[in-house]
Amino acid sequence: MTDIPAEHLAELTTVGSREAVVHRALEVERLDGLAPGSTHELAGFEFETLPEPGERLATFATVNDVHFGEEVCGLVHDNPDVGPVFRSEPGEPPYPETMNAGAVEEISAVDPAVVLVKGDLTATGTHAEYERFVEVWQGAFGARLLHVRGNHDAYYGATFADMSCQRVDLPGATLAMLDTTVPGQAGGGLTADQIEWLDELAATADRPVLVFGHHHAWNPASSERPDPYFGVHPDWSERLVEVVARRPRIAGYFAGHTHRNRVRHFAATGTVPWVEVACVKDYPGAWAEYRVHEGGVLQIVHRISTPAALAWTERTRHMFAGMYGTYALGALADRCFAIATDR
Repeated sequence: MTDIPAEHLAELTTVGSREAVVHRALEVERLDGLAPGSTHELAGFEFETLPEPGERLATFATVNDVHFGEEVCGLVHDNPDVGPVFRSEPGEPPYPETMNAGAVEEISAVDPAVVLVKGDLTATGTHAEYERFVEVWQGAFGARLLHVRGNHDAYYGATFADMSCQRVDLPGATLAMLDTTVPGQAGGGLTADQIEWLDELAATADRPVLVFGHHHAWNPASSERPDPYFGVHPDWSERLVEVVARRPRIAGYFAGHTHRNRVRHFAATGTVPWVEVACVKDYPGAWAEYRVHEGGVLQIVHRISTPAALAWTERTRHMFAGMYGTYALGALADRCFAIATDR
């Protein structure tokens, strides 16, 4: 039996409450107008659409790891033998321009109330890269845009987008964004002031609170306590988890940084999802839509599907000795799910 190349396999990439999308290399098949919370079939996949817990009150979107200015994709600086690496071909636009343009186009089509960009706005933290980020994203969304820095933005001492705590209230949800960056380090952290700010916000909130940051949290149940840690340092992760456990208004924590889709649950916080969303800049090329309903929130991760974006991400799925595609895409349940807001 001949193995079918991964790029020719169909992937059920997105399931919402009324839509589903299958990708097969550069081909996209989409079904719309489906019934929520019911079983359907598309391209040989059987799936259940997400429920709609009451009236929809608001829609917002997030992206992360947009990396304006990056020129080489897949390079591991402490292990240069891991490959392959990819660059834009002669005559092509720089791939961050291609991927960000696709994300802006698709997000604009859903007309979100707010767009959050949660870190790694740039590749090397230069002001020119940051100015290009602002030009593209603020140019598209204006005052609806909230953004915060990531580790790439602060490696070399730049201080742009270093907003410690940001808040926006929407019908049905409060969005809280934290700066988790530790300048000069890949890993992240928080401060006592940020923890106190979030604790007070959640204690007095009159609606569900969704928390966002660039770095993912360390799992307090882990048998290892690394120092340094690639995500939020274990000491600060514990304090963040304590706040979430103590404040039932907090309905989830959402990060980037790892360039993959993943959901974890911690013993102390029960059903609260600790979420990572894949990057914009390479495979699968993702943005996340959030639909706020009266009784819950839907996360729906979309694969950027403009022709130029798909051409680039189909190449970059083969990074890191061919293992990146499975790692970055994650399972459907890591991408599209309902979040309870009544704990």
